[in-house]
Amino acid sequence: MEDANIGWVAAIIIGGLAGWAAQYFMNSRTGIFLNIILGIIGASLASFLFGLFGVTFAGIFGYLISGFIGACILIWIGRKIRS
Repeated sequence: MEDANIGWVAAIIIGGLAGWAAQYFMNSRTGIFLNIILGIIGASLASFLFGLFGVTFAGIFGYLISGFIGACILIWIGRKIRS
């Protein structure tokens, strides 16, 4: 998410919040470290996927939304791989 204009510390905090929200939404129990990873990678994934359709997210709130959506996608993919 190059146009979010947030720093690394903010990305980690927001990514953690997005991953935390996704774990409860998807009924998955992951730790704080994995929540942060899922949120940050999820935000990048969702930004890329939505960018293909011309949808963009900007700012902290956009990063949170895209992180949440992306983390949910990653949790879903992880479940499909494990089963």
